[in-house]
Amino acid sequence: MNPFSKVNSKFKQAIRDKAIQRAETRIILAKKKPEDFTGDELEVIVQEEEAKIYSTIKEKGVLAVLAVLGIGIFG
Repeated sequence: MNPFSKVNSKFKQAIRDKAIQRAETRIILAKKKPEDFTGDELEVIVQEEEAKIYSTIKEKGVLAVLAVLGIGIFG
């Protein structure tokens, strides 16, 4: 198995998890509940948060983001 595929998989999952957390926070700050949105609307919110995270990665570099997300390259 390619060691980079394992890191890539962990990386994508960590970004997805962080995007979901941010989406939940965004919904709470809007004084709404997840039930107030359709599944498609929730997915759009999560995708927007993922896009913001990827933008940050481009600005700050992958290694810094991996450290922030708690992902070790060799662990």
